[in-house]
Amino acid sequence: MLRLDDLQIFVRTAERGSLSAAARELDVSAAVASAALKRLEAALEARLFARSTRSLRLTAEGELFLGHARASLQSLDDGRQLLAGGRREVAGPLQVSAPSDFGRNVLLPWLDEFQALHPRLHLRLLISDRQADLYRQPVDVAIRLGQPNDSSLVALPLAADNRRVLCGAPDYFARHGRPRQPEDLRRHNCLLYLLAGRAHQRWSFSDGRREQVIDVSGDRICDDADVVRRWAVAGRGLVYKSWLDVAADVRAGRLEVALPDYLGEAAPMNLFCTHRAQLSPAVTLLREFVQQRCAELIRARPWA
Repeated sequence: MLRLDDLQIFVRTAERGSLSAAARELDVSAAVASAALKRLEAALEARLFARSTRSLRLTAEGELFLGHARASLQSLDDGRQLLAGGRREVAGPLQVSAPSDFGRNVLLPWLDEFQALHPRLHLRLLISDRQADLYRQPVDVAIRLGQPNDSSLVALPLAADNRRVLCGAPDYFARHGRPRQPEDLRRHNCLLYLLAGRAHQRWSFSDGRREQVIDVSGDRICDDADVVRRWAVAGRGLVYKSWLDVAADVRAGRLEVALPDYLGEAAPMNLFCTHRAQLSPAVTLLREFVQQRCAELIRARPWA
């Protein structure tokens, strides 16, 4: 069996071209280093170095084995860092982009909890319904509904089962009645927000047999989805939003779900980054934390 310290001495000797220099760097005696090389050569049944009184050079077999030895040491070091990363305290900056409604009203208190668990973490939170350009903006990860326009981004699920739901305030329903089927929405004031610069006014519903898409209209539209939710809570009209955004309002009685027998369109929540190399311990822990909190909200969803 090959010994790790023998491989280290072999690689360092090859890099320095000197057994004594390698021994000094590794804080062992020249005799110990020489014995390690002899032990390695015996185990491999190959001569790794051509030695003389004045020089030391790799043999052809030594050149061939050097790449494998380096790769083995690197793989072991990667594994060691991976295990250590799971144990070490998360620290340093973490830059997160999030949509307005979810970011302000749902994610914000979760981040307070997360930072309390990791007090050496420094958060930079960017709140906007505009898609963050992860290649240009100072952002590590972005939390968004749906899939990105850029297929080169890495998308990791946070709430794959999330959907949009139709909601209104009790006061609105008392004054205008409740829609009983999707077609009834044509007679209601529907509060609209902008998605990718366009009004999201085609609302889709499924009864399990067929999907219905209704073109809705209303007297208010905003590029900030949080404002649209606030209008709904104030009784100004109906809103068609991600369940994650309105779950707290529904549980508190500020909003009520309409058309509960119809499924709204899928609205999966994902975490995006430009490359998997960005999945640092801080990002991985944040994703797991948010994923768990989203799952708790999804369990209280009004659909099966």
